[in-house]
Amino acid sequence: MRQNIVAGNWKMNNTLDEGLKLTSEVVNMVQDELTNNNVQVILGCPFVHLTSVQKLTNGTKVALSAQNCHEETKGAYTGEISATMLKSVPVEYVIIGHSERRQYFGESHQTLAKKTDTLLAHNLAPIFCCGESLDIREKGEHVVYVCNQLKDSLFHLSAEDFAKLVIAYEPIWAIGTGVTASNEQAQDMHLAIRNFIADKYGKEVAEGTSILYGGSVKPGNAKELFACPDVDGGLVGGASLKSRDFVDIAKSF
Repeated sequence: MRQNIVAGNWKMNNTLDEGLKLTSEVVNMVQDELTNNNVQVILGCPFVHLTSVQKLTNGTKVALSAQNCHEETKGAYTGEISATMLKSVPVEYVIIGHSERRQYFGESHQTLAKKTDTLLAHNLAPIFCCGESLDIREKGEHVVYVCNQLKDSLFHLSAEDFAKLVIAYEPIWAIGTGVTASNEQAQDMHLAIRNFIADKYGKEVAEGTSILYGGSVKPGNAKELFACPDVDGGLVGGASLKSRDFVDIAKSF
């Protein structure tokens, strides 16, 4: 059985005190309320929060993720954070390839391939984001576009290494807009991704890969989305900033 995952992406939100308060609430709620042992809850925090949040999540049911990582392990890259640094916190997951990183910071397929290799070399699990714009969706080119994102950044990996990834499909037109892909749209895209992985790595790897949906996931729509056979959870943005909403999403399986 592949892992169900609900990962929160705080993005550039929360002061340190706000982040610690939110973490404490989530950890306690998960401990008291989450009875499904096949659901992994993850908090994706800004870099300045990681060490403090790790102290609160260590030994609990909540795992820790960074929101980005540089592709080099050290050097003269002022302001950047390396996999070595993240491993020393420690974190378990790192979000890479988010559409905001691609759009605002010009991250290419090649850069993301290097980041993936670096994270895997340090035994950190990449949460690899992919997704299409509304224009590409309306042209009917979304499946090819997203599959090319996977191929160009990930398909150099061995089957053993690919199996360590989490994939997060996020239609760009649904991120932070309040618009959610329909259950049918989400399922169709997740199935297409899984089939594409199977064509490259075989059915066993594809069936074992957790594919998350991201794009205005809320307590009100999570249960129906997560009921889709190829949707294994969510990468949650805005709702992850509210402990009650976030934990209710995690309880939606």
